[in-house]
Amino acid sequence: MTGPAESVTVAERPALAPAPVPARTTPARRVPAAALWSLPPVAVLALVFLYPLALVVQESLEPGAYGRVFGSDAFREALSTTVWLAVGATVGCLVLGFALALIIAFVPFPGGKAVAKFIDVFLSFPSFLITLALLFVYGTVGMANGVWTDVTGAGSGPFQFLTTPWGVLLAEITYFTPFVMRPLLAAFSQIDTAQLEVASSLGAKPARIVRQVILPEALPALGAGGSLVLVMCLNEFGIVLFTGAKDVTTLPMLVYGKAILESDYPAACVVAVVNIAISVGLYSLYRMVSRRVGA
Repeated sequence: MTGPAESVTVAERPALAPAPVPARTTPARRVPAAALWSLPPVAVLALVFLYPLALVVQESLEPGAYGRVFGSDAFREALSTTVWLAVGATVGCLVLGFALALIIAFVPFPGGKAVAKFIDVFLSFPSFLITLALLFVYGTVGMANGVWTDVTGAGSGPFQFLTTPWGVLLAEITYFTPFVMRPLLAAFSQIDTAQLEVASSLGAKPARIVRQVILPEALPALGAGGSLVLVMCLNEFGIVLFTGAKDVTTLPMLVYGKAILESDYPAACVVAVVNIAISVGLYSLYRMVSRRVGA
């Protein structure tokens, strides 16, 4: 027989206390080394670019500055001049650059490769250097006017256009055309010459080959080059200054005049902010087109 103590059921026995679970310690997050290395360039960028840009924006927020600038005839004239010069130069660069790139890429001639390499070197030239070259040739006392006066005996030559908007337009087209030619030459190098030979063997004329075979392949490069030229023309200062076109006032020239000549810093900052906004918008368009091209 079992005793009373042995008749206690298992359910009536006191449960054993579970062993305490040690608390998990969360490991401290380590800052990636890449983030630490990025701090110095970000600090330098903030100091030399973002901080001055913030000061320009802050100065432009002076009460009444935007209304005073936007309501002035000088600003509206400078804005319209900047836009039509940039658009005109871009169209001229696209037409001239496409024609020259076609010749270099598909018309064999002695020195073609040297010309293509010279275009890469030309991209490093400062803009005022091209303007000075045009002044030596077509300036008031340039070679062309000198030859004219020597031959005809006239007191002055007929070439007086460099100090007009057309002279600025010519200088910008001359300087910025290689920026269109470079992506076009890269695009033309990817075209299979067999397509051109097949189109020619089927009786297609050169103009039709260019229109139906070459141009579709060149459209992305034209878009990228044209967007880049448009952005640079909007911010061009040296060409307008060195041509001596006193009646041509663009947005960068207006910033220079307001800040340096008139000491009207709030107005200069307003014009600068407008120029920056336009440039950033167009640069975003340029990057979008470049990604589609694969540049």
